[in-house]
Amino acid sequence: QVQLVESGGGLVQAGDSLRLSCIISGRTPSFYNMGWFRQAPGKEREFVAGISWSGSNKQYGDSVKGRFTISRDGAENTVYLQMNSLKPEDTAVYYCAASFGRTGVPLNHWEYNYWGQGTQVTVSS
Repeated sequence: QVQLVESGGGLVQAGDSLRLSCIISGRTPSFYNMGWFRQAPGKEREFVAGISWSGSNKQYGDSVKGRFTISRDGAENTVYLQMNSLKPEDTAVYYCAASFGRTGVPLNHWEYNYWGQGTQVTVSS
């Protein structure tokens, strides 16, 4: 079994910053990619950012480029999402996910095998 647990969400004002964390545990392979997605009410799940197992390859959704940064600490089995210059449209439930057995950074939610329970981020104007 593999478990992912997110933390760090909350209520902030536009322009503020937040850092989300996701800890992965359980029977993980040696190499796996990680990603962050978000879903707002009435909308589809959206790719936010992804990072390869080595940390050398990072991908971002167009709406967050230049504002969000993904990173990972392999020793701690943790992936982070630093979110700066937050906007009300960033309001959503944020999910971290793990992708096993794929090369590159997957951009689609169906390419991820395991998911966390989500953490709410609310940005007020």
